[in-house]
Amino acid sequence: MSTYRFEALLAPRRIAVVGAGDRPGSVGRAIIDGLRAGGFTGHIVPVHPREASVDGLPCSARLADIPQPPDLVMIATPPEAVPAVVEEAGQVGAAAAVILSAHLGHGAAAPVGAAQAAARRHGLRLIGPDSIGLSVPAGGLNASLLARPPNPGDLALVSQSGTVASAIAEWAWRHGVGFSAVMTLGRSADIDVADCLDHFAEDSRTRAIVLSLHHVADARKFLTAARAAARAKPVVVLRIGRHEAPGHRPETHTGALARPGAVYEAAFRRAGLLTVDGLDAMFSAVETLGRQRPFPGNRLMIVSNGRGIGALAADRLADFGGTLATLGEAGAKSIEPVQHGSQTNPLDLGIDAVPQDYARALEPLLGGRDSDALLSVHVPTARAGSREVARSVADAVTMARASGRRKPVFAVSIGEDEAIRRIYAEAKIPLFATDADAVEGFLHLVRYREAQSDLMRTPDALPRDFSPDVAAARRVVDRALEEGRSWLDPYAVTELLAAYRIESLPVSLAPDPDGAAAAAWPLIAGGGTVALKLVSPDVVHKSEVGGVRLGLTSEADVREAAHSMIARVRALRPEARVAGFAVQPMLRRPQGRELIAGLAEDPVFGPVVVFGRGGTAVEVIDDRALALPPLDLALASELIGRTRVARRLAAYRDVPAADLSAIALVLVKLSQLAADLPAVRELDINPLLADAEGVVALDARVRVAPETGSQTRRRGNWHPRFAIRPYPSDWERRLVAGERHIHVRPVRPDDEGMFRTFFAQVDPEDVRLRFFAPVRDFSHVFLARLTQLDYSRAIAFVAIEEAAEEDQRMLGAVRLHADANHESGEFAILVRSDIKGTGLGIALMRMMLDWAKAEGIARVEGSVLTENRAMRAVCRHLGFEERPVPDDPSLVQATLKVGE
Repeated sequence: MSTYRFEALLAPRRIAVVGAGDRPGSVGRAIIDGLRAGGFTGHIVPVHPREASVDGLPCSARLADIPQPPDLVMIATPPEAVPAVVEEAGQVGAAAAVILSAHLGHGAAAPVGAAQAAARRHGLRLIGPDSIGLSVPAGGLNASLLARPPNPGDLALVSQSGTVASAIAEWAWRHGVGFSAVMTLGRSADIDVADCLDHFAEDSRTRAIVLSLHHVADARKFLTAARAAARAKPVVVLRIGRHEAPGHRPETHTGALARPGAVYEAAFRRAGLLTVDGLDAMFSAVETLGRQRPFPGNRLMIVSNGRGIGALAADRLADFGGTLATLGEAGAKSIEPVQHGSQTNPLDLGIDAVPQDYARALEPLLGGRDSDALLSVHVPTARAGSREVARSVADAVTMARASGRRKPVFAVSIGEDEAIRRIYAEAKIPLFATDADAVEGFLHLVRYREAQSDLMRTPDALPRDFSPDVAAARRVVDRALEEGRSWLDPYAVTELLAAYRIESLPVSLAPDPDGAAAAAWPLIAGGGTVALKLVSPDVVHKSEVGGVRLGLTSEADVREAAHSMIARVRALRPEARVAGFAVQPMLRRPQGRELIAGLAEDPVFGPVVVFGRGGTAVEVIDDRALALPPLDLALASELIGRTRVARRLAAYRDVPAADLSAIALVLVKLSQLAADLPAVRELDINPLLADAEGVVALDARVRVAPETGSQTRRRGNWHPRFAIRPYPSDWERRLVAGERHIHVRPVRPDDEGMFRTFFAQVDPEDVRLRFFAPVRDFSHVFLARLTQLDYSRAIAFVAIEEAAEEDQRMLGAVRLHADANHESGEFAILVRSDIKGTGLGIALMRMMLDWAKAEGIARVEGSVLTENRAMRAVCRHLGFEERPVPDDPSLVQATLKVGE
């Protein structure tokens, strides 16, 4: 339901408090006290069967007795009474309810399930159970159990935990930081974090969003909402329970490396969220976001009244991977009058610095181009008190902003007090107690801008000859499932990898020691050595039972090693079945680096791609990074770069660099394998040997399991457990327009260059009609928003002439973006000027409408310039209805009900 009825939830005119007694300290009475303290000007109606009034307010016995239905119902009753209250609230026409009660159980038969069912019947939105309410300070709404009404501001706080929300709100109140809204969701029987993200992403009064969450129930819904919100404004998330143990015992190395906390971190990163790991870091984020907007650049200039304290700040910046600004000749000369010593950054004003010295230092730096932000650090001395320095810094910054110099400034004042906080708060300068907090706050905004750049980065195109044999791979998996096997045998593993063109060593299977010796003989006779590996469906990690022997040089060695493996397995794992042995040639690549690459299955986010340093000690070393599929080459390269082993992949001494592009391509292939084969639950390539010649899989394990009835496929080729919808390749089509043979397919991120060429060929007047204004700069950011799509909410189809020259191939594109409720979608279309009249525009529109129908979108609409007669004619031809836009006579709104 997403944002349905949020208006009534956050701006109610009438509030009923069910369970409100006259006893001070009761939950219901505390809600009434909070509403009054927050300045609520609407109607408050206590509901209690045995009370005539509550704190002077007339009391109703039932919701049905209230003359006008309430917009919002606050429920503070015993758990067993909650479903009946929700049912009555729905019957009287209430829009939303907040369940403050706890202990409502789990499942459909428990009170929480009955309350959910009642709410659905009536379209009633629910917050809770276990909520402590919500607050909208600017609207005078404080229907919460917070210690005091929050200050109004432009941060939205959304928390599953009431106590964490209370801690953040209390800290913010003491530091003068305000909120556009505070929502505590509890166990989220209905309204969840994703719904709130959808609302606040579009809320003009909210500049940034702060999240505290413990778990995600619907990964697809959460990530779709989070990605949309993060593109619109900063979103900071604090996850509670990061180190909780997984609910199952992993069977592969990749499964062991994909711990729940690491998977959540990968999901947040993919969505573009900023993560913090504790309340202190969250406080730094709130202080920063509450006073400073994101800014371009990452170079920090530090000004302090002592070399030591400045050096500490610079050290912390380096620890966190930040960038210290370097002053040019002009910048260095501008600070000479106040500079102590020769160092320019950190700038030491000296222990005897007075308040005016800070102003004299900041004035040229605020206008200089050598830095992107400033950090003012002050330690009180006998010559300069903190309040005087705070006033001097605030005045200098205020004067600079008045003259158009709006460089961000962060402040540290050791021994801060209320007066100092007030001075900096009035000047909108983030204030921190320590240099570490200030640097962390600065980097929050730097990381946000970097995350936005990463989200819009154009990936390299995949090699044109990469076309996996999906049918062959599916036969391998289906054969194992039909035989009732959970693990592919070594030969089936090589077949599966070969289908995706992942190089691996050839393997021969043998049933017994003699067969293993015979299989090894041709390799040994050719001058090679062999590796012998145990094959057992019950032994996942062969090295734990001595199931791997390397460098064997004779048949006798192979036979003896096989007998030794059998004896060791019987001693250590007597229940384990020995199916035989795998014989492989030894590979001589002395400069190869051992890596691990594979797939793991997370119960929340589905398949996860794992990469890191390989070998038998992989779990001990724990050098790994995770990413959610689907991956492109840019995401795969970023995944590699987040590991420590990435440094070993570069060239050093006489060892050439490993082929990074080949490693990245393997990760993309594994991502595609996960999309194509939902039955593959875990895949473990360890080691994956990488050097300058490329990569080769030396050993691999693959676990398979059939899809259950609850894991039926989504629309199109959407993997039933993928959290992020992959490229919808099943929507590729062939069209004929006149003599042109046209390939129509969904837009991909690597289409940016093609779009840039296309716009250069379109008549500027047609561009104006499409975008309602002239467009002269087709920048990377502009084009990225057209080509980088979340296919869960948006689609764009591009028409490409197959026989045309490279720079003449793109003929047009159509786009549809669904709203958060997936009920309506807004379309836009543009075809090349010389293609008009061929019928391509109508064909693209019909394809877009087919997509909308398949997605369950009920209504498609779009704004069209009144003067754009050609587009209006296309819409009328397709059955769209036109109506004028009341506040803009230059536009008409074209609407089509898709289901009709």
